[in-house]
Amino acid sequence: MTATAPGHAGPEIRKTPASPAPSGARTGTVRRSLFRALPLSPAVVLLVLFLAGPIAYCVVIAFTDLQLTGQAQESFVGFDNFTRAFKDEAFLNAVWLTLVFTVLSSLIGQNTLGLALASLMQRASKPVRTLTGGIVVTAWVLPEVVAGFLLYAFFRREGTLNAILDWLHLPSQNWLFTLPILAVSFANVWRGTAFSMLVYSAALNEIPKEVTEAAEVDGASGWRRMWHITLPMIRRSIGTNLMLNTLQTLSVFGLIWVMTRGGPSGKSQTLPLFMYEQAFQNSLIGYGTAVALLLLLIGSLFSVVYLRLLRTEV
Repeated sequence: MTATAPGHAGPEIRKTPASPAPSGARTGTVRRSLFRALPLSPAVVLLVLFLAGPIAYCVVIAFTDLQLTGQAQESFVGFDNFTRAFKDEAFLNAVWLTLVFTVLSSLIGQNTLGLALASLMQRASKPVRTLTGGIVVTAWVLPEVVAGFLLYAFFRREGTLNAILDWLHLPSQNWLFTLPILAVSFANVWRGTAFSMLVYSAALNEIPKEVTEAAEVDGASGWRRMWHITLPMIRRSIGTNLMLNTLQTLSVFGLIWVMTRGGPSGKSQTLPLFMYEQAFQNSLIGYGTAVALLLLLIGSLFSVVYLRLLRTEV
């Protein structure tokens, strides 16, 4: 018999280390992983060819002085294009107008109006919901150029808005000349609110009716129910909608181009229009591409902020 040391319950048991997996098992695991990833390979190839490849090429061009005409060969200029942008008053004006356009038409306009329409349509009758939804969605599915022309006809000097103001004996003006950034912001709200309305309609339908009914029994008003119950419960939908709307608004080009072409005197020239002017009208491809990368950076910053907000649980 083996003697047991005082203070010990029994003989010491030694654990033998686990033997490593056979090389054949590891090879089989790798093969299974590759086989499972095989269906994704076409998508990966397409992303590399049509997304990652062009972006990488644009990054290279942004550090050169490439031009469309009058140049035999481009040369590497480092950060000169970016330095030039931040010293260019037209670029800084375009950045400011882009932020104004995004805040007015996306963060405030589309988001607020979409939530209001979704809330009202929940309480409306079916014919009213069908009619309202059809009108709003029709504006959304119109091509951007068509929507721009319709809003140009609405805001121009001899347009529909001034005709209504004249009929009401109110002063009229040339809206596309005096307030161009407000006119294009309204146009973007008119065209893009449908997306927010659909997102919020789906989110509001997911709220349990028992919660709102209990709040009504407790005597909570409509505004208090909206602020303390509805908004917290659809917070993640709000963050997702804001991120998608912001990224879409930052890239709006055709709507503004048709209505004002960035004028007058750059009063409605956002970054996409400034980039187009520098790259294709002034033939400065390198400088225009650098502006495009800065626009991509602005969109990335917005995305990071929204994604950090979405990580927080309700």
